[in-house]
Amino acid sequence: MSAPTLPSMPATTAFDRRALADFRSLAGRIDGNGPRYTSYPTADRFEAEMDDARYLAALDACRADSPAPLSLYLHIPFCENICYYCGCNKIITKDHARSARYVDYLAREMAMVAGRLGERRAVMQSHWGGGTPTFLDPDEMRRVMAALTQHFHLLPDGEHAIEIDPRRVTDARMALLAELGFNRISLGVQDFDLKVQQAIHRVQSYEETRDVVLAARRLGFRSVSMDLIYGLPHQTTERFAATIDRVLTLRPDRLSVYSYAHLPHVFKPQRRIDEAALPPAGEKLDILVSTIEHLTAAGYVYIGMDHFALPDDDLAIAQQAGRLQRNFQGYATHAGHDQLGFGVSAIGAVAGHYVQNARTTDEYYAALDEGRLPVARGFGMSVDDHLRKTIIGALMCHGTLDIAAVEAGHGIDFARTFAPELAGLDALATEGLLRRDASRIDITPLGRLLVRRVAMVFDRYLRQDAGREVPLVRYSRVV
Repeated sequence: MSAPTLPSMPATTAFDRRALADFRSLAGRIDGNGPRYTSYPTADRFEAEMDDARYLAALDACRADSPAPLSLYLHIPFCENICYYCGCNKIITKDHARSARYVDYLAREMAMVAGRLGERRAVMQSHWGGGTPTFLDPDEMRRVMAALTQHFHLLPDGEHAIEIDPRRVTDARMALLAELGFNRISLGVQDFDLKVQQAIHRVQSYEETRDVVLAARRLGFRSVSMDLIYGLPHQTTERFAATIDRVLTLRPDRLSVYSYAHLPHVFKPQRRIDEAALPPAGEKLDILVSTIEHLTAAGYVYIGMDHFALPDDDLAIAQQAGRLQRNFQGYATHAGHDQLGFGVSAIGAVAGHYVQNARTTDEYYAALDEGRLPVARGFGMSVDDHLRKTIIGALMCHGTLDIAAVEAGHGIDFARTFAPELAGLDALATEGLLRRDASRIDITPLGRLLVRRVAMVFDRYLRQDAGREVPLVRYSRVV
């Protein structure tokens, strides 16, 4: 599929103070719940009709596209302790017999997928998530990496990342990660305030986190990322700013600052959180605005949504070069690669198909025992989906859309195809979120803070949910 050439975005750390002030007044009125667009269509649209046979066909199509490099995601679901805020697919245990068995099945899944691809494909990006991937003991980690390198070629100049819990990682374990070929680590921090940590059942000292960062620097890791969460119990603007100050002493290359979504009816551990201690909506918004001001003043580039990076980090460089993309880990550095997902609940994106594995180990093991890939659900993209994904991706990653390039790449008349969407954009333009003419759409600094609200205009499934008829693009020059 050809795609429009994406413009570069200058790496600037200054953020428009007027935009932040306008965001305060607009956000409560205009920024409701909506997708994060780590995929389009979004995961809530996946269907149970996606089965092993359709995934195998997608892998055959991916094989025909070789030798294009791939991205890989491995889901390691185990954690020793539960964090009350967490909505991840996880297994709380201290029993390594369970993880040892899981590693065996993970290797079997890799062998089945790689066998279908027919050759040892190059991998530009790999990411181990969870759960807590460093739950695995050193022997288990070596076995997983051995299976990966047996079936795939992890490119040495690629990005190979792992999520770690600083409370469970020693200098020896950090040395092992470097030996295994990881060059980027992502640390869960959430908040350094002890009262907040106690309320979410995750007490983690600054010193534990600092020691891991220092080890990563000493061992030559290319990038250190930290995850923070705002909206947790007992947080205030002042107290979260103190956490940001402590984070800045460690100078991580990337930061993700996620909004806590309190959904105790969906995630049972959240029922242990005292709702009365959660910051009110106005305070939560103030925390976000203060954090953006704080980080950009300290030299971080606001990448978009909840991501920040130093100007010389690969993420900021990718945005400048027009290579930034959204995938299931958020913003990523290389566009256009098929992604294979391994492990329970892992999601892949292969040859125009999204594929998600079974969510429980019992279902996952049963499928592999029967010689089937453990597919639970997925989605086959249409021509219309591909087109809208291109548009949403350009807006989310680069803040601009070259309409002529989209028309040339997809063989459409943009104004005719998207007449209702353009009317929706005009309404957002009156709020100051964007500027547009016949040739391009440009997101304003204010619009960057509400970019998913702009992207939602092009989501045909949301429009259908709202009862609006949406013409379907069925044909174009490229698929």
